[in-house]
Amino acid sequence: MPPEIKQRPARITSALASSGLSPLLQRIYAARGISDTQALDLTLGRLLPPGQLHRADEAAMLLADAIEGEARVVVVGDFDADGATSCCLAVSVLREMGLQEVSYLVPNRFEYGYGLTPEIVAIAAERAPDLIITVDNGIASHDGVMAAQSAGISVLVTDHHLPGDTLPPADVIVNPNQPRCTFPSKSLAGVGVMFYVLTALRAELRQRGWFELIGRDAPNLGNALDLVALGTVADVVPLDHNNRILVDAGLKRIRGGRGRPGIEALFEVAGRDYRQATSVDLGFVAGPRLNAAGRLEDMSVGIECLLATSTASARPLAQRLHDLNRERRDIEQNMQDEALDQLSHFELNETGLPFALSLYDPAWHQGVVGILASRIRERYHRPTIVFADAGEGELKGSGRSLPSLHIRDALDRVATQNPGLVTRFGGHAMAAGLSLATNRLEDFRRAFDHVVAEMLGHQAPAAEFISDGALSSPEFCLENAEMLAAAGPWGQGFPEPTFDGQFTVVEQRLVGEKHLKLRLESGGAALDAIAFNVDLGIWPNPATNSIQALYRLGINQYRGDRSPQLVISELWPLH
Repeated sequence: MPPEIKQRPARITSALASSGLSPLLQRIYAARGISDTQALDLTLGRLLPPGQLHRADEAAMLLADAIEGEARVVVVGDFDADGATSCCLAVSVLREMGLQEVSYLVPNRFEYGYGLTPEIVAIAAERAPDLIITVDNGIASHDGVMAAQSAGISVLVTDHHLPGDTLPPADVIVNPNQPRCTFPSKSLAGVGVMFYVLTALRAELRQRGWFELIGRDAPNLGNALDLVALGTVADVVPLDHNNRILVDAGLKRIRGGRGRPGIEALFEVAGRDYRQATSVDLGFVAGPRLNAAGRLEDMSVGIECLLATSTASARPLAQRLHDLNRERRDIEQNMQDEALDQLSHFELNETGLPFALSLYDPAWHQGVVGILASRIRERYHRPTIVFADAGEGELKGSGRSLPSLHIRDALDRVATQNPGLVTRFGGHAMAAGLSLATNRLEDFRRAFDHVVAEMLGHQAPAAEFISDGALSSPEFCLENAEMLAAAGPWGQGFPEPTFDGQFTVVEQRLVGEKHLKLRLESGGAALDAIAFNVDLGIWPNPATNSIQALYRLGINQYRGDRSPQLVISELWPLH
């Protein structure tokens, strides 16, 4: 029996109705909260000004002093795609602005963990820096900041993660989510924060006459928007208006052949055409290949790929990232099989699964637990934390949540109610990380389930399927598919249009081992469709001649021909 599919409410305002947009697009935008066409203006002139970002001006002065004083600077990054793009952005643009000695350092997640720790400061100190800049981390690095300052090193923290009760004693902190920051967009990724700091820095250097002094043009920061787009989408931050402007501008650079060689090479090794790049491609093609380096090895290969100045130097690095991503997929599949086996033997209580899932196997790979948590969350519709052995009696976990539960707040409540249980934690509403002693796993499992149950009002979360409604037969056309592809960028908080409907199955067959290729009919219209990674225990199903489907209207490109195609995310047999 197909589940209930909820339709996004779409209140079309008079401004949208008189906009000249097609009725379909009016409906799509209205369902995403767009009431005025100004919210559809993605020109760079509509970006929020850097002056609104709290302490960005102080960061600019600190960096300008460092450049003028020929300081030695170390950028400390993070081991995900946002951290890699942030790091590349900082290093490359600071060099363009005339900083002679700037290098980067990314903690190995398996040796040092996340953020600016005292151990990382000790490694950075070997380079005798005058200034450490954190990108996409640092807001929780109290001990690391104090260690740096004790060594006589200034610290600039640029981050976007939620702060704790107190802030680290850095020289300057730029974070839209810190207290007293009234910046309207709280959804900047780490790379977005660094972009704003560098924009403020360029203005400060111009005011000082620096570029005239060194005989160099001020850098065009628009050239860096490909990095900002990639990091923003890959970090799955909400695409509010400001972020959509950044992503749209970056995508235009990539599609126009003005992206950096490393990003183009990531598309090339994946067999994709960067000239057709979409935000979905950034999230599912380029982003995972970058992330694979930080998950399995060292993010430096990803950063070097992004820093590469030629296709020849970028291609082998991109190929290495591609190979690591294939290895990551194999590891993930084995872990997923083991996790599903665990859950199949789970002792169910009278209401079924617990409110929260906490899974662990001593053989699981620490770098892949976040992806596995996402997969389990999607399958069972429960907040999920997956743990791996971090050595020395410690577990490290990565959690993924549902829109109805703020997982970092949940961990905060667990830590408050159970002092000493969680040794470290941090993150966002939808994703978080934590550490705890191996022998406290069962205690944590009970405490986390209890807190989540309370926060959900003891109502077990159910699978929720949301649609933009049905498409009529004339709307299944290439023109609409192209219009929707161009109407983004789509992503977190501004979801790609998804439709639902019932179809007659004319033909069905497997392609590529796990993908279901379909020929469907609806209202006299014949339609091609594909469903990726189907359950082989159910499909193909020769006994089924009609289905209910949740899908998006995509474009199939084959031997130069372009045609509309339904890309099915969920399907259920009817009869």
